[in-house]
Amino acid sequence: MDRILVRPGPLTRAEVVAVARHGARVELSDAAREAITVSRHAVEALAASDDAVYGISTGFGALARRSIPPESRTALQRSLIRSHAAGNGPRVEDEVVRALMVLRLSTMATGHCGVRVEVAQAYAGLLNAGLVPVVHEYGSLGCSGDLAPLAHCALAVTGEGEVVDRGVIRPAAEALPDHGLHPVVLAEKEGLALINGTEGMLGMLVLALDDLARLADTADLAAAMSVEGQCGTDRVFAADLMALRPHPGQATSAANLRRFLAGSPIVASHRHGDGEVQDAYSLRCAPQVHGSLRDVLDYATAVAERELAAAIDNPSVLPGGRIESHGNFHGAPLAHTLDFLAIAVADVASMSERRTDRFLDVARNRGLPAFLADDPGVDSGHMIAQYTQAAIVSELKRLAVPASVDSIPSSAMQEDHVSMGWHAARKLRTAVDGLTRVLAIEVLTAARGIELRAPLEPAPATGAAVRRLRRSVAGPGPDRYLAPEIEATVMLIAGGDLLTAAVPKESR
Repeated sequence: MDRILVRPGPLTRAEVVAVARHGARVELSDAAREAITVSRHAVEALAASDDAVYGISTGFGALARRSIPPESRTALQRSLIRSHAAGNGPRVEDEVVRALMVLRLSTMATGHCGVRVEVAQAYAGLLNAGLVPVVHEYGSLGCSGDLAPLAHCALAVTGEGEVVDRGVIRPAAEALPDHGLHPVVLAEKEGLALINGTEGMLGMLVLALDDLARLADTADLAAAMSVEGQCGTDRVFAADLMALRPHPGQATSAANLRRFLAGSPIVASHRHGDGEVQDAYSLRCAPQVHGSLRDVLDYATAVAERELAAAIDNPSVLPGGRIESHGNFHGAPLAHTLDFLAIAVADVASMSERRTDRFLDVARNRGLPAFLADDPGVDSGHMIAQYTQAAIVSELKRLAVPASVDSIPSSAMQEDHVSMGWHAARKLRTAVDGLTRVLAIEVLTAARGIELRAPLEPAPATGAAVRRLRRSVAGPGPDRYLAPEIEATVMLIAGGDLLTAAVPKESR
């Protein structure tokens, strides 16, 4: 997917990811150009009339009551972008900015924004040149959408602000001509049309869904490795037991656990007569917790699909040339969903940490050495790796506190209830990274536990995962520098290599 055709209909999540993460080029379809042109004619007709129309011949926000004469309207749009490009703090990741830009371009292509084709083409040109506007961490309240982040993108299109050009931050005024691009002078409504949207929070939701689909499967794999390494049972994952509580996510996770543990000599070795009646909740209830994340992902996917099909702007150009102000830009539907995901992510990570901790305690690990150390007392094994997990999980619990229940009024009380959706998205990104790291430590620990069960062999799937891990990380032995091994495992999980080893893509 190296070329994406932007059309009046919605982009798919895969197309957004292709542009954001993999540098796919974009192209406006003929139908998109036509839709944009028709809506622009409607704006120009109203601009030539004596009617006061928000965003065309008036000020913005609390200043909307002031009528702006035609000779000042170019300055109005320029001032809007300059003043709203007020973000501050660390630079937002390139993939987030690229997602934001392609989604705004998609919104323009619906023909409900009233911009000129050349403005939409300028966004396509920036994306195809690999120039990434500098967008900052702080500035969006998710009220009229993601105003400040979108304004920084619009500023770059007008030849102001900064862009990242092959890893180097440069003034947009210098970088654009070097790539054969020219600054755009904004006309009536165009400045407003470039910033009044939810594309920042939506872009981060789409990227998170891409990550979490992989992490949900990886969590099941990690749990299977822990069940195996701790001599747990697979009987609790039976399909007929899962059918007693018909949540679809639970059924999927349980099926994964059965598949990952199928044919395990370790599990078979203690299936009868070992004296154990029940495994701990962190082993036995993995499908219930992991499955709940899957169900939240299904809900979040439905929300994302609806938002991808939306045309978020204010005012909007409607068929027949009518232009109306409204509240579709409010980020609540996305903000609530982003917060919901952060809660589920924190819980999955919390259960993963508990499974890891059980490996390290001789009272609970069923015959393994303390902390899985080579020479306990001289060696500390994975003692502090679990501390790292605990620290991350503690942070994830804090990030699970909803951002969307907060609201700080702005714009002289005109925007008196805001969504905080950008903040919900930012903390979800941190949570996704944290879950990846927590699962990496569980995998690293479980692999060591499995190998310490030798000569018993693991299941084919978990054994393949351990072998893939050992290509990057050495097996059990005396203490060594552990941080690089954790990071290497993080990369195997984030890139999907570990999961592919256990379940090749063609068999999924």
